[in-house]
Amino acid sequence: SLIHQGKVRDIYDIDQNKMLIITTDRLSAFDVIMGEPIPHKGEVLTQMANFWFDHLKNIPNHLTHENPEDYVLVDENDQGKGRAVVVKKLRPIQIEAIVRGYIIGSGWTEYQASQSICNISLPEGLKQADKLPQALFTPSNKAAVGSHDENISIPTCVKLIGQDLTDQISKISLEIYK
Repeated sequence: SLIHQGKVRDIYDIDQNKMLIITTDRLSAFDVIMGEPIPHKGEVLTQMANFWFDHLKNIPNHLTHENPEDYVLVDENDQGKGRAVVVKKLRPIQIEAIVRGYIIGSGWTEYQASQSICNISLPEGLKQADKLPQALFTPSNKAAVGSHDENISIPTCVKLIGQDLTDQISKISLEIYK
């Protein structure tokens, strides 16, 4: 049964320990779900994610490596084929781990206003799309469907998830980026 529908992914309950995640063809741009899906988008995103989970297999993740088709009903098989994964039920961490190597997007907007990104001071005179002196861990909160994720400072991240988890996520995120 469907337990959550996100901007791009649908999550189904399997049992007390596992869920099925299906990556849909829905298109989300600037945190808004568009009316017209992109054919095969879910399959491509799933293949890309699985590539990176395999490439970074030394970092624990939520995958069980079970065959999703063992859990998708025959008449729903087209919906799940190539776009589904079976995952462990875990408590979600309510931040998004973002690493910035260049000053672009919302980071550029914030820099123009405050010469910082997520309250991390940066040198003056940077131009849009410049490479940053060093990669930065710049978390955001995870917004509900229809709302925009919001950049947060490291101290705010610590308040949300604790110092140990913030340090661990920051370290792993920066290692992956490098």
